[in-house]
Amino acid sequence: MSEVPPPLLRAVLFEPEKAGNVGNVARTCAVLGAELHLIRPFGFHLHDREFRRAVMDYLQGVELHEHASWTAFQGTLAPDARVWAFSTHAQTLHTRAGFVRGDYLLFGPESRGLPTWLRGALPALKLPQPGGGRSLNLSVAVGVAAFEAGRQIEGW
Repeated sequence: MSEVPPPLLRAVLFEPEKAGNVGNVARTCAVLGAELHLIRPFGFHLHDREFRRAVMDYLQGVELHEHASWTAFQGTLAPDARVWAFSTHAQTLHTRAGFVRGDYLLFGPESRGLPTWLRGALPALKLPQPGGGRSLNLSVAVGVAAFEAGRQIEGW
């Protein structure tokens, strides 16, 4: 009996606030064959009209996992799991990560990003922003990072 390979990657949203962004991330996960992990509390309900509008009919193609807290999420991780924290405060570009199949890509809430205690405990990556600004929209950031991870893993 052969072992089932892990998904291409796993997108993780820590305390997401906006239904539309989470719906868009779910669509990205669906087209990539990636898992989506949501860590509570959320700033919306999964039955929210804005979430349903953004995700459209893609939700059926997403393996969605909800976690009550960061601690609950950690309890689901294998000892060798690789979790990459994305932050504008990081020094290493996401293109230098060396992603492997099954990696977790962690993103913080839209209004404040990942807390210092969390991004300090994990390898942190940033997306380039040569034009400045505070940050990219959450769903755009997940898309950029996820497709780069896919490119590295699958060689697209």
